[in-house]
Amino acid sequence: MTLTDSAPHALHGLIDRVRAAAAHASPLRIRGGGTKDFYGEALQGEALDTTPLAGITSYEPSELVVTVRAGTRLIELETLLATEGQCLAFEPPRFQPGGTVGGMVAAGLSGPARASVGAVRDHLLGAELLNGKAELLRFGGTVMKNVAGYDVSRVLAGALGTLGLITEVSLKVLPMAPAEATLDFECSQADALRLLNAWGGQPLPLNASVWRERGGAGVLSLRLRGAVAAVEAACAYLGGARQDADRSAVGWQSLRDQQDPWFDTDAHDLWRVSVPQTAPVLAIDGAPPLIEWHGGQRWYRAAPGQGAAIRTAAGAVGGHATLFRAAAAAGAGAPGRSTSSFEPLSPVLERIHRALKHEFDPHGVFNRGRLHAAW
Repeated sequence: MTLTDSAPHALHGLIDRVRAAAAHASPLRIRGGGTKDFYGEALQGEALDTTPLAGITSYEPSELVVTVRAGTRLIELETLLATEGQCLAFEPPRFQPGGTVGGMVAAGLSGPARASVGAVRDHLLGAELLNGKAELLRFGGTVMKNVAGYDVSRVLAGALGTLGLITEVSLKVLPMAPAEATLDFECSQADALRLLNAWGGQPLPLNASVWRERGGAGVLSLRLRGAVAAVEAACAYLGGARQDADRSAVGWQSLRDQQDPWFDTDAHDLWRVSVPQTAPVLAIDGAPPLIEWHGGQRWYRAAPGQGAAIRTAAGAVGGHATLFRAAAAAGAGAPGRSTSSFEPLSPVLERIHRALKHEFDPHGVFNRGRLHAAW
């Protein structure tokens, strides 16, 4: 069913802006709600507002597919899905009000359930893109098997708008789980990783997990989702302290949006460390981390200047580290910031990235310096 048909002049206006920028090689900075301006490298160029390009163009609940324009507010999409008992299973974070669907895809960030249900790109069926030549391109479709050759639409997830302006996306949605429960276990970081690895090999309805210190004691919280019988059986098998459902829902939401008190710091850099789930406790100085994704994602609060040590520790176990949010005094583009957000690419990957960038945006119009400072 078609829910809205926004005026085409919004898209035409964006095409004209891009065509003019390409003619003069002038940078444009794609901006929806601006809720992730802190993420990535420098913000350069004149703002290109995507919010007029809004509206849900089609939604087929029985097919588990929704097609939505990039400037649509994320909360509006999730509200619509909820009326049909459906959701974006990867739980995209909303750091502030006003985030858009285009920004969600461009940032490629996922919430607590990512390790169990997949990332943003795994739910992206198709996309429409305005490239740096002011050409409107469409990739993928509205079914999982509609992929021939390179799956370009999924390359857009996490590219931070450097390949072009996402104008519309088709997303796979899923039904909300019939049952949910959160169990708490007091344990050390090492024991939490051991338990998660053991449980991960069993037929349990694991959906999300988080370990952190509370009041000096380590606490592992485990979220179960699935059929009522499966959740109840898992609770009986695992033990732990079952938490109040409403309070737990608020807690997981605050974790998703980094509103949890653990993230309340302006004096430290926030590092996101991605490692294999089986990686042991990392030798990183400072306060204990907050661990998600069954051990695969670990957040560290560190004083500015610890970046090299964190990246060395992550690399030693086959992972990598991202400066997710710089200390308030040295935010994105600030003079006091000397550490790059993302790790340098290998020569091979650098060539591939540059080739993709040149193919989609030969004049360097979009989000110049946002993903990698050199381009």
